[in-house]
Amino acid sequence: MKLLASETDLVGNWRLVGKSIESDETCRRIDWLTKEVLTWVGSDPSGWDTLYLDPGDGRYWERTYLHRASHGGGPLRLSNIKTSDAQRRYGVACR
Repeated sequence: MKLLASETDLVGNWRLVGKSIESDETCRRIDWLTKEVLTWVGSDPSGWDTLYLDPGDGRYWERTYLHRASHGGGPLRLSNIKTSDAQRRYGVACR
């Protein structure tokens, strides 16, 4: 499902299933959105945080990892951010 106008923050989670870790539906949706719907704009200097643009409504979205110290960075989070924050954090010319 594409992002709804009312959505501003998607927070994924991991769960232990047997001896393995599985991403929840929100993590899988964030992954799909960043690959199929949103347009990549840039990454921060660390490479962990990534900025995307929703071509449908022009909002900027920041993909982050909730537990950077964990293996793989932990679950995904996708948060709507202001254009001014996108410019400051990513140093890109935003519309």
